[in-house]
Amino acid sequence: MIRRMVSVLHARNLEFLRDRGTLLFTLLLPVMVVVGMSFVFGTERPMFKVGVLDRTIDKGAYAFFGERYVEFVPERDVNVAMRRLTHQQLDLLLDVHPPARYWVNTDSPKGHVVERLLLASDPAAARQPVTGKGVRYVDWLFPGILGMNMMFSCLFGVGYVVLRYRKSGFLKRLHATPLSAFEFLSAQVLSRLALILVVTAILYFGIGAIIGFHIAGNGVLLALVTILSALSMIALGLTIAARFSSEELVGGILNLLTWPMMLLSGVWYSLEGSPRWVQAIANLFPLTHAIDAARAVMLDGAGVAQISPHLLYLALTALAFLAFAAWSFRWRLD
Repeated sequence: MIRRMVSVLHARNLEFLRDRGTLLFTLLLPVMVVVGMSFVFGTERPMFKVGVLDRTIDKGAYAFFGERYVEFVPERDVNVAMRRLTHQQLDLLLDVHPPARYWVNTDSPKGHVVERLLLASDPAAARQPVTGKGVRYVDWLFPGILGMNMMFSCLFGVGYVVLRYRKSGFLKRLHATPLSAFEFLSAQVLSRLALILVVTAILYFGIGAIIGFHIAGNGVLLALVTILSALSMIALGLTIAARFSSEELVGGILNLLTWPMMLLSGVWYSLEGSPRWVQAIANLFPLTHAIDAARAVMLDGAGVAQISPHLLYLALTALAFLAFAAWSFRWRLD
């Protein structure tokens, strides 16, 4: 009995070691997570966040800018800044142009503390009180969870389906018909898009009925964000499955894409205090633009003009990925 068990154990170990994709993912995933978190959270993160009504911040122009535990964020649009202040996403809003004045949310405990720090360095600053309850973390998190679920469904749902079609010979038979690669891929996109929209709608209304999440924007605009986000990520999944025939390789590439997106696209936490190069990498991912646009609509009541850069990026990436997938599509294994 022991001999038979050892034989099966040896065979299973060899099978795992020969599966290079799984082995590589098992070894690299913890390293990627730890290294990624060290870059995102490795620097000293400030305790308070203060918006400054200016395009740039000159550290030597105002004494308060020397506070060690305060992060100063340039704010170009006063209306957007005021909205963030009322939601307690900013602890204080400051205008240093003489005479200096500031806005503080009287409902915010952190706003009360950072106000004391400001008055210690500039007692003459004029006070402008505002009120507003903070956005709950669950309200902020909800768009990120929906986006993450959409990402996994789009990438893995499309990638493995096309790969299975190719390995089973189904694509080879389709190739004998007048069907073009673009037509086949478009059908896959529309099928997965319909499924994603139904699932996301069920989650949106179902979870919303349970937790009563905050929504300030237009539902139709939020639906447009969902459609463009799903199209972009479905098309990305197709570019990976368009040519490869190895399950290990496709699985490895998909994991290589999904984990950085999940860690750097703002699903669980904001990247505002992270290094600029980390934010620049995050802005390459469709999921980042999807979540930022959804949060802007749901939490800030943003309109088309405010989220148009995100919508344009999602639309362009969807078209580019789909065009590349159609160009590089391979019907056969060989």
